[in-house]
Amino acid sequence: MRFLLLLLPLPLCVLLCQCGSSAGSRWEYKYAPGKTAVIIGGRAVPPANAPAAVLRAISAGNHICTKPYRRGGGHRHFEDSAYDCSGTTSYVLHAAGKLNAPTVSGAFRSYGSSGHGKWITVYARKGHVFLEVAGLRLDTGYSDADSDGPRWSSRSRPTKGYTMRHPSGL
Repeated sequence: MRFLLLLLPLPLCVLLCQCGSSAGSRWEYKYAPGKTAVIIGGRAVPPANAPAAVLRAISAGNHICTKPYRRGGGHRHFEDSAYDCSGTTSYVLHAAGKLNAPTVSGAFRSYGSSGHGKWITVYARKGHVFLEVAGLRLDTGYSDADSDGPRWSSRSRPTKGYTMRHPSGL
């Protein structure tokens, strides 16, 4: 009987431990004046009060958002002619001063701090990673009309199975 009483809190502990780092069922764009970026002509325009690291991240995303997709793109060097999902994420986080070397998608599941960031959130799982920067999604796919490489989007996407991480301070 005492053994059963000890096991009873276990499912609750497991559930609570997962709450802080797991993504919800969908990523949704929620415009908030002064807090979120907007897309104009395919490029992200940051809010005026964004920190310098976020401005650098958005500028980096804008720099590569017309590049094509290539598996392994952006892994050998940050500067490349094409990018995959983790190459895109690595490039943007490096520009923000939050990553020293290109990283593969699965490794982003333990990047930075757990949970949603104030300005930048990394959504990672084995096989894919994408970013939210100042409220916009930077992704290499998921049913966007122009998804042949890194693109900014405000369209929602499922996040089941993703882990949310963020760079410290952002």
